[in-house]
Amino acid sequence: MQPSRDIARLIEIMAALRTPGTGCPWDLEQDFASVAPFTVEEAYEVADAIARGDLVDLKDELGDLLLQVVFHARMAEEEGAFAFPDVVEAITAKLIRRHPHVFGETRDLTPAEVKTLWHRIKLAEKTEKAAARAAAGLPPRQEDRGVLAGVAETLPALTRAWKLQQRASSVGFDWNDARLVLAKIREEIDEVDEALAAGDKAAMREEVGDLLFAVANLARHLDAEPEGALAAANAKFERRFKGIEAALEAQGGSPAEASLKEMEALWQAMKRQEKASG
Repeated sequence: MQPSRDIARLIEIMAALRTPGTGCPWDLEQDFASVAPFTVEEAYEVADAIARGDLVDLKDELGDLLLQVVFHARMAEEEGAFAFPDVVEAITAKLIRRHPHVFGETRDLTPAEVKTLWHRIKLAEKTEKAAARAAAGLPPRQEDRGVLAGVAETLPALTRAWKLQQRASSVGFDWNDARLVLAKIREEIDEVDEALAAGDKAAMREEVGDLLFAVANLARHLDAEPEGALAAANAKFERRFKGIEAALEAQGGSPAEASLKEMEALWQAMKRQEKASG
């Protein structure tokens, strides 16, 4: 079997891998649950390639992510639920439905109007999906009810906090000033301090969670996507700590041998150098 630019060949390869008796033993023993972690991992690797600006890696990582879609679709086809063409049809239908300002008669909308229209269409879709479940004799899903419905529990917690807050904000449950969120953060810090003073580990964990939730809310108010903001902070910390390691190595030492005071001095020196260089 030869490589191909045709998606049909990828679907054929996946079918061959899942064919009992002649397929791959590892692929054959997988199910939706066992493949799901790989799907999440591949999505992160796509994001990593983008963050690094590596288009060569991005091509490969997008292929790995596409394989995950084909893998899940093949398993669903084996169960008689749906197949890859149904996945394509579903997403094309959704894109056309959600963009009447591009594919329909609604034209010349502002970005704000597009966002309002998008939310209205999504609400209509939820209603239709609930009706389809009822017609199929399936019970309503509790998680599909309410303003917060549909925010996946498998999202990174920081991202999920941001999205939950966005949903609540859509119905007016929100601070109207970022400074009020700052005040909330200070309040949460005081509560962490109280838990520390009491030596209550369960309370410490809870209050730190509340603090992180409040910080995610501040990020939303400042239009600073929290996962990206934290990733940038991680990169900055890594860069500066590696600078400390390099400086100590040049002196014939290492972080394990240096005092906190020495490392802090090098850290501050790196901060000043970064500011000076812009």
